[in-house]
Amino acid sequence: MSSEPRPDTTRLQRMARAYTETAVLWAALDLGVFTAVAEGAIDEDAVATSCRISQLDAGRLVVCCLTLDLLRSEGGKLVNPPDVARYLVKGEQSYAGPWMTFTRRDVPDWFLISELMTDGPEPTLLGMYGDLTVERARNYHNATYSIGMGAGRRFVRTVDLARRKRMLDLGGGSGAYSINVVKTYPDMTAVVFDLPPVVEVTREFLADNGVADRVDTIGGDFTSDPLPRDCDVVVMASNLPIYDADVIAGVIARAHDALLPGGEMHLIGEMLDDDRRGPADAAMWGMNELLCAGLGRAHTVAECIGYFVQAGFGEVEVTAFVPGTLQRVAGRKAVGAD
Repeated sequence: MSSEPRPDTTRLQRMARAYTETAVLWAALDLGVFTAVAEGAIDEDAVATSCRISQLDAGRLVVCCLTLDLLRSEGGKLVNPPDVARYLVKGEQSYAGPWMTFTRRDVPDWFLISELMTDGPEPTLLGMYGDLTVERARNYHNATYSIGMGAGRRFVRTVDLARRKRMLDLGGGSGAYSINVVKTYPDMTAVVFDLPPVVEVTREFLADNGVADRVDTIGGDFTSDPLPRDCDVVVMASNLPIYDADVIAGVIARAHDALLPGGEMHLIGEMLDDDRRGPADAAMWGMNELLCAGLGRAHTVAECIGYFVQAGFGEVEVTAFVPGTLQRVAGRKAVGAD
């Protein structure tokens, strides 16, 4: 007789109803539950009063949050777990609520992916970004800004750019990486290269952060348009799954060509392990390109290393940028290279 436990449907049922967990998170954010708890709502009655919902509904929501570890009970009082306290409380510098709820509009399409695969639009290089408007770009990057600034701060903490002069930020969006770089290194400047509607929004973020005089913008398609040739650092962050292998390899090769001798490039993104069994986040961002009618997919770490080696970069290395979520592949252009 087999010693293996008899399989049941528990795991599959959890997956089939995973959307309910997302819905609870969004409801708690909509109602301000985590902010209320941070401000002293210590029990269900206080949550009901602060969020202007019934005691019955407050009890339902608090129980769900407790089971999902979105809330904790310590000494009989509700408290926020550390990650919730840092990222889901309004008023905190690292508040990321807009990003956590930004994909809500995509939910219906995720439940239609089989139909999109069999009868969807023909994918294109830029997909949904091909007809991007300034207003859509503003909505998108208002959501990405908070999470992007956190990533930018992590970048300057973990990468030494003390000897660098100018950074090219490919697909820089809100300019979060460039903003953090020039604030950390007063002698550095940067340039954000993104689609024309996006850089109009980028300039707003640069002005808000007081760095518009040190960060330039270029509106264009960095997959095909000429890249500036006066930079000794290139960063391409959080847009890896938007493109297929040929495009990514081509961009990295063109970046290598444009870099000053001795310069370096950093590719930061969701990458699959080489056995292609995870992380799930990388796989899902690749699937998201189906919804965007794009040609992109998930890339493995080994593939990304290969793009760098093929382009001519040396000293190629991989670092876990956000463990389990983002990897950073870096390489250096030879000092004697043209």
